[in-house]
Amino acid sequence: MRHYDIVIVGGGIAGMTAGIYARRAGKTVLILESKTQGGQIINTFDVANWPGEETISGVDLIEKIYHQVNKLGVDFEYEEVTGVSQSEEFVSDSVEKRLWNVITDDGEYSCDAIIVATGSNEKKMGVPGEDKYIGRGVSFCATCDGAFYKDKTVVVVGGGNTAFYDALYLVDLCAKVYLVHRRNKFRADNILVDKLKARENVEFVTPFVPSAVKGEKKVTSLVVQSSGIDDDSKLVTVDAITKEIEVDGVFVAVGRTPATEFLKDVVDLDEGGYVKAGEDCKTSAPGVFVAGDCRAKDIRQLVTAASDGAVAATEACRYLG
Repeated sequence: MRHYDIVIVGGGIAGMTAGIYARRAGKTVLILESKTQGGQIINTFDVANWPGEETISGVDLIEKIYHQVNKLGVDFEYEEVTGVSQSEEFVSDSVEKRLWNVITDDGEYSCDAIIVATGSNEKKMGVPGEDKYIGRGVSFCATCDGAFYKDKTVVVVGGGNTAFYDALYLVDLCAKVYLVHRRNKFRADNILVDKLKARENVEFVTPFVPSAVKGEKKVTSLVVQSSGIDDDSKLVTVDAITKEIEVDGVFVAVGRTPATEFLKDVVDLDEGGYVKAGEDCKTSAPGVFVAGDCRAKDIRQLVTAASDGAVAATEACRYLG
């Protein structure tokens, strides 16, 4: 079993930043990533809120950080972590800190400390037809699949920044873009809302929620119904209204869920599955730290993920002494 001072679970912005800080502190570091380095940001075509870069694609930003991680000598393996457990062994004879075992789909590693930076996964709408048409008209990534809908009609479901980024990307490709949201107000930044409202081939469908995806071999329409939710997120009594929007594609951007299932018996999680930790990124388990979007916090942005990564690595190094 290979041993490292610190094993980082997740190779996104938070995980790679943690790797940079831990390696610069002289620690041996392994990053375990189940998919591809960078996390969800690689699907963003235009990053405009990263300090020092007026505009940069998610892919280009990640390439720069990944190059820095490799140059520092951080090991990087593409394996999915399925569990972590505390070992019976101690870090050293003089320090009563137990080692940790990290189990993956391809093996097992031991380490003195763990940094969890697993981020989050796309949340589904949870309506009939959604699973059936995934890959046949239902997508969770506009920059990945948008090119397939050139000059066609699509709908984006959601009201946050991701939904608006997706819609702004699609509006230059598609003949018509609908945006469905459960409220008349949006969670997205005002600058994004204003940009999308200025486009002529966009139609806002609010306050409505999806109720079904219909199709034949591929998606043909999205059925929506009035949400009964006012601008303050309160339920109100309304006459039920149902609409069927004829579209070629449905892009889902209704939020994300933290990738923390493997931690439920290891650290304290909140009711949403996010890891409970303060600004010091320390979890309820000694030697386990958390960084990025899987941490319970108010703001989840690239810069806060990087900040968490730096803090978690610094605290992990202090823990190791």
